[in-house]
Amino acid sequence: MLENLKNILQKVLPEVDMSKVTEETRLVEDLGFDSLALMMLSMEIEDAFKFRFTEFVRFETVGDVCGYLESRI
Repeated sequence: MLENLKNILQKVLPEVDMSKVTEETRLVEDLGFDSLALMMLSMEIEDAFKFRFTEFVRFETVGDVCGYLESRI
């Protein structure tokens, strides 16, 4: 799941070196996500995994996103 998510993250933030991204990497503090990038990430996840977020989900780390996706598929 981490590699799939890295591919999605790369689409949203192409300037980030994904080789250094781990499950402990923080979206805002480490990767520099802002509200627009978080919205774009949500849209890319919805497209890639063919579902829609029906409620607000707060993701702090890459691992949070991976865990959420693993629970959905």
